[in-house]
Amino acid sequence: MKEVVVLAHNIRSTHNIGSIFRTCEGLGVKKIFCSGYTPFPTFQGDKRLPHIADKLTRQIAKTSLGAEKIVPFLAIQDITEIINKLKKDGFDIIALEQTPNSVILPKLKTNPNQKIALLLGEEVHGITQNLLKECDYSIEIPMFGQKESFNVSVATGIALYKIICDS
Repeated sequence: MKEVVVLAHNIRSTHNIGSIFRTCEGLGVKKIFCSGYTPFPTFQGDKRLPHIADKLTRQIAKTSLGAEKIVPFLAIQDITEIINKLKKDGFDIIALEQTPNSVILPKLKTNPNQKIALLLGEEVHGITQNLLKECDYSIEIPMFGQKESFNVSVATGIALYKIICDS
């Protein structure tokens, strides 16, 4: 099975991140990296004020339903630093973002031994251009309705399912 990690950068909603945790647990994602202002559950050695950490953890748990206790995660300050480390460790960095050169998800081809880090961006504005430059490529989910995109947690589930089940 592929080694897949998720980079959740600037996800503002605790409900979205909770849903992402639950989806990652169900699909066997190895780790979630929470960066920028992405909320994250309480952990041993958490330096946040306890009442704030507990409040965020309770909100995340509403949609993660316990997955926040199962999926390993790391709260990081510098997303570029972790991207560079993952690249050195042999990961392909894939942005989930609509770009002029993005691969349409049904055409994505991966191999069983591939190591993939899926980069997610902010709900409204997506992934910044400077972060897109750090990625090996981007993928996008084709839309058939009138809306231009899916909710980030829904898009994450669709993309991860294709990435993990593709061989």
